[in-house]
Amino acid sequence: MFFSEDEISKLYRIQNTVMQMLRDRGYLVGDFEINMSKQDFMNKYGEYMKREDLVINKAKRESSTEQIYVFFPEEVKVGVKTMKTYAKRLHEERVFRAILVVQHKLTNFALNSVREMSSHFHVEIFMESELMMNVTEHVLVPKHQILTDSEKKTLLERYAVKENQLPRIQANDPVSKYYGLQHGQVIKIIRSSETAGRYVTYRLVV
Repeated sequence: MFFSEDEISKLYRIQNTVMQMLRDRGYLVGDFEINMSKQDFMNKYGEYMKREDLVINKAKRESSTEQIYVFFPEEVKVGVKTMKTYAKRLHEERVFRAILVVQHKLTNFALNSVREMSSHFHVEIFMESELMMNVTEHVLVPKHQILTDSEKKTLLERYAVKENQLPRIQANDPVSKYYGLQHGQVIKIIRSSETAGRYVTYRLVV
C-alpha cells in the first residue's frame, strides 16, 4: 500500500507518541527512537510501509521478562481473526501485556475476543486519533507521578485515610490511559501555584 504524505506524517506522530508513552511507563526506549526524524522513519519503513510493520516489543527497565507488544492492525475494522493471531503470538512468546492502536472502534466480535483474552493478557485499546499528540505535554496538563504500592501505603498512613476517601480519577481518563493506570493505583498530581509555588493532590484510579 502506498501511503500519502499526510498518512505517513500521521503514523510518524503516532509512533513517536507511543515510544514516549512506553518510556514514561518504564520500558526501555532509546533516545534515538524518541528523537527519530520523519525522514529516518520513512527510511526505516520504506515508501510502501504497512501498519503491521510498525509493531513494537519492549521490556521493562527493571526486568527484561516484563514485556509489552504494541500492534498496529492493518484492517480498518479489526476482526476476530486478527485478535486470535495476536493472542497466539503473545502466548507463544510469553508476553502478557499488549496495546492495540486501531483506526476505528473494534467490532463487537473483536471486543468479545479482547474480553476473552483478559483472563490471560492485559490488552489496551487506543484509537489512532488519541495518539496524534502526547497528552502529558499539553500546557494545561500538570505533572503526574505514579505511586508505588509502598508509597501508596505511606500516603494513606500519613493522612490516616482509606483509599476510597481519596479524590478519584477514571481509568479511561486520557492521562490514566497514557500511563496504563489500573484500578486501585494512586497518582500524585503536581500543579504550579502562583502563591505556593506548587500544589500537590492525589487521585485514586477507579
